[in-house]
Amino acid sequence: MNFVEELTWRGMIHDVMPGTEELLQKEYVSAYVGIDPTADSLHIGHLVSIMLLKHLQLAGHKPLILVGGATGLIGDPSFKSEERQLLSNEQIEHNLKAIKNQLAKLLDFDQVDNAAELLNNYDWMKDYTFLEFIRDIGKHISVNYMMAKDSVKKRMETGLSFTEFAYQLLQAYDFLYLYQHKNCRLQMGGSDQWGNITTGTELIRRVCGGEAFALTCPLITKSDGGKFGKTENGNVWLDPTKTSPYAFLQFWLNVSDEDAKKFIRIFTLKKEAEIRSLEEKHDKAPHLRILQKALAQDITIYVHSEADYQSACDASEILFGKGTKESLATLSEAMFLSIFEGVPRYPIARDLIQNGVACVDLLSEQSGIFTSKGEVRRLIKEGGLMLNKEKINEDVTINTDYLINHRYILVQKGKKNYFVIVIQ
Repeated sequence: MNFVEELTWRGMIHDVMPGTEELLQKEYVSAYVGIDPTADSLHIGHLVSIMLLKHLQLAGHKPLILVGGATGLIGDPSFKSEERQLLSNEQIEHNLKAIKNQLAKLLDFDQVDNAAELLNNYDWMKDYTFLEFIRDIGKHISVNYMMAKDSVKKRMETGLSFTEFAYQLLQAYDFLYLYQHKNCRLQMGGSDQWGNITTGTELIRRVCGGEAFALTCPLITKSDGGKFGKTENGNVWLDPTKTSPYAFLQFWLNVSDEDAKKFIRIFTLKKEAEIRSLEEKHDKAPHLRILQKALAQDITIYVHSEADYQSACDASEILFGKGTKESLATLSEAMFLSIFEGVPRYPIARDLIQNGVACVDLLSEQSGIFTSKGEVRRLIKEGGLMLNKEKINEDVTINTDYLINHRYILVQKGKKNYFVIVIQ
């Protein structure tokens, strides 16, 4: 497998230093991407770098993931309009552990020859004094060279602290350290990292007389101009407690046709011929959303699991299709709340359910979902009212047997109007 050719047809190369392809064709090398541990979960923006490493590993090379325990204490200024809040050592350590667990599902850490390896630059920076660093490293890169980088120039008007200015040199040193200790000849990242990465290749040349390389991928954008990976609720996280598998699946199912054609190349391992075949089928029947379904299936299984994907599909069926009382009962509380996020909720006391309450009373006077008993009776008579996906009789008594996850009752009026009774 030719790594650079693979990335090229997938649209995953923005800049690549001359000689990179030849290096990877003739030598076994290590390559790395850096991830700042600013949160205790990766989000889908990180998946682009992870897919770069995945393809690298499939091509027979060794992926290195550098989680910046040291540089994360400072913050990368690249193309940011202001300095970000700094994290404590304790926050960094907590985030590192969580990220490591996620990465273990996405890359192969168990192969003998080219197993992925997770590294923390705090390990080699924590005992490196400031005086030693500026004497050993700072003398090799001029201020003029650093000032010429776009990421620095764009911040000169609003101001750039020395802390942020030094980030470029720290990242360059990481590359040098990995070159010297891990046979790392290539650094990869988003296109906004080109300046920092090439500073590293220059530092390696000046300190060791060595040759290292850089490759960046385009920053992912949406066709409508919106920011990729953002929803009304914020980031789309890989942690299922922050973004449920159901919400994760829905994000990919709802991308535009244009974005689906781009994303299926970047975020899946499907071959070019299979993708082109899917595109042809999709173009003949766009309403079936064939591309979106293939993309959503692949990436949900990759990040979560086959079981989570199936559960999320079942959840979609409950909301949009022919869900049943039995399928509702299989949902976890987190999945149930994710599906019906934003649906009006009506609290009632547990004693009321414990003792049993007439359905008509519960849905009108006790919960306040409907304004009168007459409205409830009319809806039941017309067949337009369901509890937990089942039609009901007006003389039924509601008790704890109706509770989902021991505290919820799902009320449905017609096809699209949902309400949730919450037992306090």
